[in-house]
Amino acid sequence: MALKGTDVVKRLPDGGKKNCRECGFPTCFAFAMKLATGGVALDKCPYLPADVKAELEEALAPPIKPVTIGAGKNALEIGVEEVIYRHEKTFVHQPGIALLISDTETDAEIDEKIKKIKELQFPWVGLTLKANVLALRFESGDKAKFEALVKKVCEGTDLPVVLMSEDVDVLLSARKICGDRKPLLYAVTKDNIDKIIAGIKGSPTPVVVRGNSVEELIPLTTQLKDAGIEEIVLDPIAKNMQEAIRDQTLIRRAALKQNFRPLGYPTIGFPCFIAKDEIRQVLLAAMFVIKYPGIIVLSDFGQYSLLPLLVQRLNIYTDPRMPMSVEEKVYEVLEPNDESPVLITSNWALTYFIVASEIEGSKVPSWLCVKDTEGLGVLTGWAAGKFSGDSIGPFVKKSGIEGKVKHRRLIIPGKVARIRGELEEALPDWEIIVGPREASEIAAYLPNLVKKWKN
Repeated sequence: MALKGTDVVKRLPDGGKKNCRECGFPTCFAFAMKLATGGVALDKCPYLPADVKAELEEALAPPIKPVTIGAGKNALEIGVEEVIYRHEKTFVHQPGIALLISDTETDAEIDEKIKKIKELQFPWVGLTLKANVLALRFESGDKAKFEALVKKVCEGTDLPVVLMSEDVDVLLSARKICGDRKPLLYAVTKDNIDKIIAGIKGSPTPVVVRGNSVEELIPLTTQLKDAGIEEIVLDPIAKNMQEAIRDQTLIRRAALKQNFRPLGYPTIGFPCFIAKDEIRQVLLAAMFVIKYPGIIVLSDFGQYSLLPLLVQRLNIYTDPRMPMSVEEKVYEVLEPNDESPVLITSNWALTYFIVASEIEGSKVPSWLCVKDTEGLGVLTGWAAGKFSGDSIGPFVKKSGIEGKVKHRRLIIPGKVARIRGELEEALPDWEIIVGPREASEIAAYLPNLVKKWKN
């Protein structure tokens, strides 16, 4: 269970009655309440004894610790989940979809997989959906061959990598090749844990702990934590879907419901080892998207198997409390100029893409002003007071559109024609034109309007 503010305040100086205000809050109780919700750092209190600070840091840590794999813009962060079921609140970090490459594959096969993960990208409602991790497996028995594979992948991509080897010496050697990329090492077991700790303790690296059961993972994570290695991923080996669901659920519930720290880490799933054919692997991966690995490893995929999986991942990891939205700004559609029409709509993603698509269909280059309505559609935004003359007027003035066009004509959606009067007051220099009620009418409306203006 998460630590409450009332529990925190008892551990503060003088039992929470010091009230020195040096933390920036009027009372210790106010500081404790903010601390419990993650809104302030412990360091803000200058009087916490070291032992109490360490105790609070442990108690306030997320029940599933964060792990970052890779570096730079493509780094993958997993963990820090807060709920068992997505509808309770939201899932936070989308799982990485990994493509497995073995050093027993031919150069042509390896090149094809690298090309595939770089090129199979899908535009989707303003986003780019793609697989984003490479898992490199040592199977050949030839250390030099595996190292060559690691070098090729690291030189050819900037994606996070999982290094997989049963030979600890090979694993640590490969780590030296791409240590600056913060690879994930697979796997720590009860037989090699001492050797791996000795090899990485000087510069800790994220590791996967593998056990034949959930119970076998517990002493391993405890030993790693005692050695100062905090970024841990769990692999309870599953032979089939039933075992996978059972173990993933048990780990998630132990971390969130019982706050059991030895299992408070993200997990990894291997459809590639449970099923052989591509379709079964993708079906298992779809199950794993829901329950609950932070990384899902496939031996192969194509555009028709990968896209549905990526769309499902997006849907599951989209906050159900927040509509999908686009950025508030002025968008260019078909390279407009200073004579092009100016339209306005809300920033609900679906509304934006429908309107932009219809403008493209009209073949009339236009400026599309998108007003932030917190992801609401035009009518809903108007009803909520977020798409009104009073709010649109200031937005138009600060958007910079006045410097992009010579005319002063603004086309508003026909469904909110009633805001025309408000807008005329807010924008006295602009002519407010009521456009079509439905976006589907824009394609025919804009050419006629422009023709009328020219005449």
